[in-house]
Amino acid sequence: MPRSNPLPSQPFFSTPQQRLALARQRYFEEGTRPSGLVSEGVIQSWTRCVQAHRDPFERIAFNPVTPSRIHSALARSQLMLQAAADDLAQLEHTLAGTRCTAILTDAQGVVVHATQSAADQGERLLPLARRIGVNIDEEHIGTGAPGVTIRTGQPCLVLGGEHFFGHLQLLHCAAAPIRDVHGQLAAVLDVTCEGRPFGFDAAAVVGLYATTIENQLLRAQSTEHLVVHLQTAPALLGTPMEGLAGVDSHGRIAWVNNVAARLLGVSQGEAGLRADEVFGLDANRLIALSRESASATHRLPNGLNVALTAHLQARDGLSRPLAPAPRLSATAPAPAGTLRDQDRDLIARTVEACDGNVSRAARQLGVSRGLVYRHLKAAAAG
Repeated sequence: MPRSNPLPSQPFFSTPQQRLALARQRYFEEGTRPSGLVSEGVIQSWTRCVQAHRDPFERIAFNPVTPSRIHSALARSQLMLQAAADDLAQLEHTLAGTRCTAILTDAQGVVVHATQSAADQGERLLPLARRIGVNIDEEHIGTGAPGVTIRTGQPCLVLGGEHFFGHLQLLHCAAAPIRDVHGQLAAVLDVTCEGRPFGFDAAAVVGLYATTIENQLLRAQSTEHLVVHLQTAPALLGTPMEGLAGVDSHGRIAWVNNVAARLLGVSQGEAGLRADEVFGLDANRLIALSRESASATHRLPNGLNVALTAHLQARDGLSRPLAPAPRLSATAPAPAGTLRDQDRDLIARTVEACDGNVSRAARQLGVSRGLVYRHLKAAAAG
């Protein structure tokens, strides 16, 4: 049965719908790559779907969910959901008047959180797609922004006819990755609208919120790291534009976010570099930053002048500065050795100043009692 051709007879296509129709005709009917009409990410996704022997005219169903599946999905993503809670609530408020839904999936594409769009807008697909436990990766629903982001690790925009399956062309979606301290994909944040195009730059919005959630997750996963904050201007610290780097107890870089990687001139997945070589500051100065109320201006070894602050990440996931260390006598030797050695020295001196009261010392340092006990035990063993 011949299929209707939505293309005009002239060779010029002035609307996105016409360009998408031409792209689909070239790819699915003529077997040629529609380069320049849709993004390379979409073309590669179409290719993967075809190689999996999927038919673009096939009607797919969003997989059913059970209470056990929901519980499992939420349990696996507990830390992520805790880290993202405030930003997801803010995103829901931001989207309240747009008829868009924000969806958070795990690294496998399983929905673990979704906001509700405006009530009763005649949506048919979104109420099914946004259920907790539904898998919306490429294997299940073909080309879509979350699925492409899971496959590539890169932000993605999939609009209307760019979806592989024809009956999903009502959807418009934008997705961005969220990575963990190991540089691995931890989750995907998506914004989807059904029935009409976005009326705003959805890619920019989802990218901004994905960055803030990623920064929160990095801090939540860094319970025993010194977290260094940096940017070229102090006003950008504490915003999604700040760079973050985790320094472990050996004085080495455990992780950096994307912004910090660009400012420091290192690879985001390049862990184990010495912090003094990357920052041009020894462990003493990095620890001292955590006791200062204001940011410090510092010139990095690459010549860039940046504003720096630092915080010790406590086990409750909160980022807080270290309390001032007990005052030492003028004859006390300056701390030396690795960052771990200095941590132990600081904790031992704090406990001594608190007359051996571990709980009071932990409160003064802004860390857990368990951390204090572990450091004291390690010091005694060493």
